[in-house]
Amino acid sequence: MFYREAGKLVGSFGKDRRMLPLLEDRWLAVLFVAFMYFVVTAIASDYMFTAILIPIMVLGVATLGLNIAVGYTGQLSLGTAGFMCFGAFSAFNLILRIDWMTIPLAFFLSGMIAGGVGIIFGLPSLRIKGFYLIVSTLAAQFFAEWVFNAYPWFLNYTSSGVVSLPMHHYRVFPGQENTPFNAAFWYSSQGRYLVTLTVTILLVLACKNLVRSNTGRNWMAVRDMDIAAKVIGIPVAKTKLMAFFISTFYCGVAGAMYCYCYIGNLDFMIFNLRRSFLVMFMVIVGGLGSILGSFLGAIFVYAWPILITRGSDFIFGGGAIDTAFIENNSKIVVGTIIIVLLIREPGGFAALWSSSKQKLRVWPFAQ
Repeated sequence: MFYREAGKLVGSFGKDRRMLPLLEDRWLAVLFVAFMYFVVTAIASDYMFTAILIPIMVLGVATLGLNIAVGYTGQLSLGTAGFMCFGAFSAFNLILRIDWMTIPLAFFLSGMIAGGVGIIFGLPSLRIKGFYLIVSTLAAQFFAEWVFNAYPWFLNYTSSGVVSLPMHHYRVFPGQENTPFNAAFWYSSQGRYLVTLTVTILLVLACKNLVRSNTGRNWMAVRDMDIAAKVIGIPVAKTKLMAFFISTFYCGVAGAMYCYCYIGNLDFMIFNLRRSFLVMFMVIVGGLGSILGSFLGAIFVYAWPILITRGSDFIFGGGAIDTAFIENNSKIVVGTIIIVLLIREPGGFAALWSSSKQKLRVWPFAQ
């Protein structure tokens, strides 16, 4: 009965347009951020950081980027992993070849470079849509695989095709190549987790404000009916290209974090077509046009098979059941849950969460 809009009076337009109008939502957000920064950092294990939390946040950022193009603007794309690859290679070469380049600046510039590539591959959206646009954006995936395989300069002429990121790349300030700070912070799972968490929160806040701005309203108008949007004066071409730029910017930053904060090496083979499909599944399951849904989809698609595997080992004992058998059956269970969820709630986990909040607002009265 307390979690509702009724009786929550506001005295100005600024307060009425706040990102989180309800006081309960603001407190929950503050408590959640504090919990992630302080409690999780203090009690989580290295396995939890490196195998679960960091990859979920990185994939959540990539999913959020794809959701901007697909969910908010209606521009179908299947080149997410390719744009992540551009971001990862851009960050590596920027830090490798520019002495004063730092990790935060490299992350930002890698996103800008990936965004520029996204504009190029988003140009077909001005003429085509739907399935044909998927095919054209798929070209970005194959182009990324070709260019980084054909030109070893991008890998610093490494013959193996895989580059282990050296310690002197992990610098927050210029001239900080071999300080104790790097060893204690960047080479610890807690340090990489905090960096990933900070970047993720900043990108989520930026996306939330964009969606609430004129830019976000233009995206959704183009998504609903681009002809009507053009009639009422919305620059459709500019809006589509802006959506592709911001979408691929997020994917580029996610690719840089994937290499520097998660796996610790650079390899274009990890950004394959399968990863693009995986991110697309996260968008669909989480919910189109939802920031929360992007992360809920990433959590489910990535963490659920791990949960099933770990739960089976706990119940039946490690090694009692073949690991391959557990993994294959976990995929069947995940697929079944996805089908049931989309039949029951086509809007994904975001719509399920929204309906749950609505029931909480009117509880204990009848629905």
